[in-house]
Amino acid sequence: MILLRPWWLAVLPLLVLAAWLRWRRGPDAGGWQAVLAQPMLAGLAALGLIRAAPGWLRLLPWAGGLALALGLAGPAVPRADAPVFAQSDAVVIAMDLSDSVLRGGLADAQAGAAQVMAALPGRPVGLILYAGEAYTAAAPTADPRVLESLLAVLDRDTMPDKSSNPAAALALAGQMLAGLARGDLVLISDGGGVDAAAEAEAQRLHAAGVQVQALSVAGDPAADAGALTRIARRVVPATAPGPVVAALARSALGDDPALRALQYRDLGPWIAALALLPLLWQFRRQA
Repeated sequence: MILLRPWWLAVLPLLVLAAWLRWRRGPDAGGWQAVLAQPMLAGLAALGLIRAAPGWLRLLPWAGGLALALGLAGPAVPRADAPVFAQSDAVVIAMDLSDSVLRGGLADAQAGAAQVMAALPGRPVGLILYAGEAYTAAAPTADPRVLESLLAVLDRDTMPDKSSNPAAALALAGQMLAGLARGDLVLISDGGGVDAAAEAEAQRLHAAGVQVQALSVAGDPAADAGALTRIARRVVPATAPGPVVAALARSALGDDPALRALQYRDLGPWIAALALLPLLWQFRRQA
């Protein structure tokens, strides 16, 4: 669940403060509490001459305000029938197929890449494979079946060499994403081969507006996985790619609230309607 208009939550502290101040004023006695002292009010109430409103009744308007504020905040859940938009901004996945990854983390790398692809319907996704050199396995395509078939056949014989050169993959990704208004690169690696050249390529991508994120896998022998933090703004394990997937999904439609609203079912009107229940009690007919 998300909030489409979270700034309305700023009203909640004000409502709580106002309700507390109203509670401190004591029970409502039809206006007599404004002109009579408390001992006299208590005496008249004991004689049955005035009747103070019960405490819970005084909080009804504030309960209605609370429901209204929560409704205006726009709690929403994803729509199963959400439309899929064809987009020109692409995601490129660069997968490390060096010898250390092939021995220690190929299965995790394949699974992480598959989860990223599955989370981006309608958004073109390209695939780069790299070891000592980088190669375009698939240009950005909106058909995930093309990439799924490629991922399934990756093995130790896919690449002609087994070293690791992420700088070449970053440079090739920059060429694939050139000219697009928005682009993302997901690097899947154990961190091997990250050097000054790779950091320079990552800086060029950042300057061009390309967001670089990484999924880390375990290498054999183990490489410096922390090296990925020098070239990627976010690094998470390939076995738990949720944060990267969520970031890619958020960037897919940009910040357009209208397009974002199409992806979620707004529950706000139903919650705001609950405000009518306590407010209707205030308009009840009194004898």
